[in-house]
Amino acid sequence: MMADLSVTLSEIEVKIRKLIVAKNLLVNENRELIQKNEELTVELEALRSANVELRDKLNKIVIVNALGNEKEIEESRQVIKALVKEIDQCIKILNAEQEET
Repeated sequence: MMADLSVTLSEIEVKIRKLIVAKNLLVNENRELIQKNEELTVELEALRSANVELRDKLNKIVIVNALGNEKEIEESRQVIKALVKEIDQCIKILNAEQEET
């Protein structure tokens, strides 16, 4: 009976030691994961900040391009108006010459 109790206690002691070792491993793994999580959180925040900056730059570029295109369009309109006036004058001259003949 005493031998059985001693064996049982030894088995319990071995199991407890294994549980302690497993617990310590899990505690260490948990610390590493917490640290990794903190590092990733910092990295994520830096990436979000960079993303915001890049979006702002992109928006500025889009606005500048749009304004540049508007200026080009307006310049093109002015050139076309000038050409139409010139064509109208040529037509008037041709019509005047035809009336004379």
